[in-house]
Amino acid sequence: MYVIAPFRLDDRVAVVTGASSGLGVRFARILSAAGAKLVLAARRKDRLEALARELGDALPVACDVTDEAQVSHLFDAAMKRYGQIDILVNGAGDADPYAAEEEPLKAFADIIALNLTAAFSVAQHAARPMLARGRGSIINMASVLGLVGGGLRAVPGYAASKGGLVNLTRELALEWAGRGVRVNALAPAYFESELTAGIFANKKALEVIGRMTPMGRPGLSHELDGPLLFLASDASSYVTGQILAVDGGYLAH
Repeated sequence: MYVIAPFRLDDRVAVVTGASSGLGVRFARILSAAGAKLVLAARRKDRLEALARELGDALPVACDVTDEAQVSHLFDAAMKRYGQIDILVNGAGDADPYAAEEEPLKAFADIIALNLTAAFSVAQHAARPMLARGRGSIINMASVLGLVGGGLRAVPGYAASKGGLVNLTRELALEWAGRGVRVNALAPAYFESELTAGIFANKKALEVIGRMTPMGRPGLSHELDGPLLFLASDASSYVTGQILAVDGGYLAH
């Protein structure tokens, strides 16, 4: 008899960074619907509190992930409330819309600090209690632009940071695989969010996405639900170090 591994997350505690907007809100809702207890982190506490009320029993923690003291406070608060951390969705991030020859070095450095350095800090803090228990799943939010160049607009710092996050995912997976902590990444193509609002408001940009994507369209928000739950749950218990592209065939060219 064959039994499909469940996608349920009952009795699991999930920390979601970037949970005040866009895909982070969607991820929090999906993890909650699957039974997880949520810790919501972002800078905009009013939005976190509204989402926490909607979910019923979530812990909102205002946190700038580029500030290590605030990251430490986030995980202290999570452990104080729940006593464990089982899942991390490392989702905080931004982009830098500059041509490479024009971007100020500070803007480039700021994006690296947020999308890569802070992602490492958050993963490090999450991993410590996971490693102590011998189990956990870390899901980094990468991008197809961490695997290839040539997006719709020039974002050199974003591309560099996501490329770094892709290989950081592999490195952390190798370091922690024998100690029960899995580390994988989602690499979406174009999905609508606050970060991509300008693209989705531009008819010509959407036409270009259609031409660049074999499936002929951008992604729909619900099309990340299954990949997220797969990586968060025991359905992927033998999966680590993987970059799961959710891209309508974008990378298959």
